[in-house]
Amino acid sequence: MQIPLFPEQASTISTEVDQLLYFLVAVSVFFTVLIFAAIFYFAVKYRRRSETEIPQHTHTGLTIEIVWTVIPFGLTMIMFTWGASIFFKESRPPDDAMQIYVVGKQWMWKLQHTEGQREINELHIPVGRSVKLTMTSEDVIHSFYVPAFRTKQDVVPGRYTTTWFKATKPGKYHLFCAEYCGTNHSAMIGWVYVMEPQDYQQWLAGGPKGSLVQAGAKLFEDLACVNCHKEDGSGRCPSLKGLFGQTVLLTGGATVEADEAYVRESILDPAAKVVDGYQPLMPTFRGQVTEEDVVELIEYVKSLAPKPTGELPSQK
Repeated sequence: MQIPLFPEQASTISTEVDQLLYFLVAVSVFFTVLIFAAIFYFAVKYRRRSETEIPQHTHTGLTIEIVWTVIPFGLTMIMFTWGASIFFKESRPPDDAMQIYVVGKQWMWKLQHTEGQREINELHIPVGRSVKLTMTSEDVIHSFYVPAFRTKQDVVPGRYTTTWFKATKPGKYHLFCAEYCGTNHSAMIGWVYVMEPQDYQQWLAGGPKGSLVQAGAKLFEDLACVNCHKEDGSGRCPSLKGLFGQTVLLTGGATVEADEAYVRESILDPAAKVVDGYQPLMPTFRGQVTEEDVVELIEYVKSLAPKPTGELPSQK
């Protein structure tokens, strides 16, 4: 069912979100009408007809008490379960989702494809392909909102947040910032272009020739990171080979998963989580690299080949 007042349904999750919304609205309208009708009915039926009239006390039975307790409880549990199922589905990107990085900045969206293509206030994606967005902000909190996909996720400075969607219809869809972020908040808008797979490949071919991995490898060399993070582990800092996705043992016995957030923190605040057996020698690169540079370095770390079987995983 398509209601003209609602945005177009253009993703796999949009129908489920709308169905839940229709259910919530229907329940709210039903009980609003029922309650107001009961108020008017009882106000008239049990009105005081004279100053000397004393109303009789009425005691309801146990059955009706149970009914008006069980029915609202059942409805709230349906709402909770339904909403939770959509939330968990929307918060867990498929393993085969294509990766796109998003950086929010007053007042624009900067997007990077792993193939190297960069966009501002525009996002080109193929139809029928799951897309995972890894997002952060350079300044204040923003919110990445595509109404047609029923997708809205806050973009927070200093950390990564993720969302995903799978577009089902080729077309051009509005992109907004849904969090007030300053005087030009209303101008922080853009478009998502959903394309047929062959058209998307042609669009990618017209972009930069170097991927994020290649750019990250060059930046890794330019920043002299290779002098300390040697592949054979002989450097002053741990090897990064096979690091991504592994569990890292830290000084003090704590552990952390080597994901995008961990690698980003290790670049900008290396003393926050020091690998067991190493000294906090690495300098911070905060102010020397942009968020786009960090993305390139992360993709380079992710691309490093896993270590041979039987060898312990290297760490930060």
